[in-house]
Amino acid sequence: MCISYFLGLSGRHFTLGTPGSPKPSPRELLPKKLSKNALKYYLSCVLGYLYFTLLFLLYFTIFLPFPNMSQLSAALGGLSGVPELEVEALRPVNLLQERNLLPHRPLDAPEPNLSADLKKANCSPDTFRCTLTNIPQTQALLNKARLPLGLLLHPFRDLAQLPVITSNTIVRCRSCRTYINPFVSFLDQRRWKCNLCYRVNDVPDEFMYNPVTRSYGEPHKRPEVQNSTVEFIASSDYMLRPPQPAVYLFVLDVSHNAVEGGYLNVFCHTLLENLDKMPGDTRTRVGFITFNSTIHFYNLHESLSQPQMLVVSDIDDIFIPTHDSLLVNLKESRALVRVLLTSLHSMFSQTRETHSALGPALQAAYKLMSSTGGRVSVFQTQLPTLGAGLLQSREDPNQRSSTKGVQHLGPATDFYKKLALDCSGQQIGVDLFLLSSQYSDLASIACMSKYSAGSIFYYPSLHHVHNPAQLDKFQKDLERYLTRKIGFEAVMRIRCTKGLSIHTFHGNFFVRSTDLLSLANINPDSGFAVQMSIEESLADTSLACFQSALLYTSSKGKRRIRVHTLCLPVVSQLSDVYAGADVQAITCLLANMAIDRSISSSLSDARDALVNAVVDSLSAYKNTVSNIQQSGLIAPAALCLFPLYVLALLKQKALRTGTSTKLDERVFAMCEFKSQPLQQIMRMVHPDLYRLDTMSDQGALHLNDCIVPQPHLLHLTAEKLTREGAFLMDCGNVFYLWIGKCCNDMFIRDVLGCPNHASIPPIMTQIPELETPLSERLRALLAWLQDSRTFSSTLHVVKDDATAKTSFFQHLVEDRSESAFSYYEFLLHIQQQMSK
Repeated sequence: MCISYFLGLSGRHFTLGTPGSPKPSPRELLPKKLSKNALKYYLSCVLGYLYFTLLFLLYFTIFLPFPNMSQLSAALGGLSGVPELEVEALRPVNLLQERNLLPHRPLDAPEPNLSADLKKANCSPDTFRCTLTNIPQTQALLNKARLPLGLLLHPFRDLAQLPVITSNTIVRCRSCRTYINPFVSFLDQRRWKCNLCYRVNDVPDEFMYNPVTRSYGEPHKRPEVQNSTVEFIASSDYMLRPPQPAVYLFVLDVSHNAVEGGYLNVFCHTLLENLDKMPGDTRTRVGFITFNSTIHFYNLHESLSQPQMLVVSDIDDIFIPTHDSLLVNLKESRALVRVLLTSLHSMFSQTRETHSALGPALQAAYKLMSSTGGRVSVFQTQLPTLGAGLLQSREDPNQRSSTKGVQHLGPATDFYKKLALDCSGQQIGVDLFLLSSQYSDLASIACMSKYSAGSIFYYPSLHHVHNPAQLDKFQKDLERYLTRKIGFEAVMRIRCTKGLSIHTFHGNFFVRSTDLLSLANINPDSGFAVQMSIEESLADTSLACFQSALLYTSSKGKRRIRVHTLCLPVVSQLSDVYAGADVQAITCLLANMAIDRSISSSLSDARDALVNAVVDSLSAYKNTVSNIQQSGLIAPAALCLFPLYVLALLKQKALRTGTSTKLDERVFAMCEFKSQPLQQIMRMVHPDLYRLDTMSDQGALHLNDCIVPQPHLLHLTAEKLTREGAFLMDCGNVFYLWIGKCCNDMFIRDVLGCPNHASIPPIMTQIPELETPLSERLRALLAWLQDSRTFSSTLHVVKDDATAKTSFFQHLVEDRSESAFSYYEFLLHIQQQMSK
């Protein structure tokens, strides 16, 4: 590459004289008469020039084989359509030599190489993202790149602005049913061409009117054609039955274990405070089931003066004692609901029941909700021990640190999956809150949420006395959960340009057909991933488009369709495929694939597949794109963080070996990878590390009269820590504030309110609100980071001489552990595998 680069520079023609004059011959350039000495001098100058030019070329070819961005820009500057960002993305990087590869700020999604108009209209990468921002023209080209092709979606995320289309006519392609979008083409005012199947469609008369500008005859300026994310108000054509009301059923473990931990009291208090904030309308209905060794229903009919408990002790043949008053209108029975929540904790405060009939309680919930659909929220604190779905402990604590393999990652019974599929068929979504410090076989009971499009929450050490920080997180998460937006009886379909096909989905859902997901509930915090292949050549098109359409019932009883459309260029060169690689999206898709592999095959197979993904892609790049022959581990700049991210993945709870990991904690981490949006997954995989004691206002953000510092990111290695410093690590679900033993007393005093390092308490989970500039800056930074996620993150202050530092150091993924490579060792391992 370097040789061609320099040949490119030397290949220019330089002419003398006026434009259009004939070029002088070399002889004509010489003086007419030269003495013998002058001729020798002249020739020696020429030879000297050639000699030093040769040395110059040899120096840059041998000793500086990697051109920087400005050199590459100059070399490729004469080529049309090669933006500077893509030039940088193609820059070869020797990973064994260049160690400081992290950007100063969190990585942004790569920009597709599109025209300015298409870029402006394109879907936000926070919503819709592809692993390759340059789509290969053929499957053969994709195979050569050895990179995965797939999409990551966050389809129902909270949006500050969402264009809502209220027209009676929803314009769609008559052939493939694509919704009209910014990337269709108008042949004239009366015809438009679909950007997915290329069919020519008629423009309806109503579409000629633009409700925004109140003008007629400009269909290309309609909001549907100006915005890649829109929401349509659906007509009756999109309804199989009248829209369901918002129905919420709470299924609560009230065994001794549950009451002693303190969750029930927090649940009742939080729900009381948020009853009026739950999404819904005048039709909203609620109900409650509690369980231990028996099942308890609650009659909340508005005519009663007190809630009436109905106990069903025959858990082997569960039945509903009454169908009229167990799910009640919240508006009409609000007073009774409040009485029940006020008294529920005291009703079971003295219980000695230790058994859990979770399966029968879920069967009761299914029977109660079948006629309406809705959301079931299950709170469980132990292993189910009675009735249908009872489970035995499968965890061997002695195998938690095994390096050979991990057993029991899949369910022990199909009871929960079958019941979940029944629930999905009746539009019932099941969310699971597991609040247990003991093994509860999450691998089995999580199926209730996986296949009914639910969410899974896990609080492994929640206790109102021993772990108030986790109880506080549970309370904040529950508040978000109760008040967040929700969609009912939803389906989601993903369409793509003719020639592309979808073959695997990842997330919590039921696959109704090859491209249709059934989502009994949809929430703004869930993410999805899909794998794709190229079935037919895309040579006849320069653009590939993807469109997701989510049809759902809002909490107000309206049918709506949220549509996102993504447009990407199609390329025919392998170098362009690498230039458009989105390393974060690739990492997240591979994480989903690895989780599936670990369950269907084995954890060791999944780990090997991740390593092979790095080996294969870098080998393909080296053999087909890079012309550099020198030793080293070469990657294009677009993929320079790929080995680091994969190493970080291998050290996560979900996939690590050799480090003590409880089975439920491992399974929960797997569930998170399969259901979280990209931004949250990346914080879990590769946390952000900042130094705080040297923060300045340089580059700070000024938001709402607050100054938010923007400290530089640091590599996740102990080499970056100092005993004199203070460091913040953002792991997504948790913040660690690490205080060095010799940290400045003024920083400790101004931020933590303690006089010195020795006086910092061993357990500290909150930053005090002090009126000091340092305190205000740090709290502003934490608040800004917290605002970028939906659920609360706990904070732990960690002293570098405390036992709690183990959790902090486990996230330093570039360092060696007893059972895992350091980053440099991993690079050498990759290089060794490539040379085989």
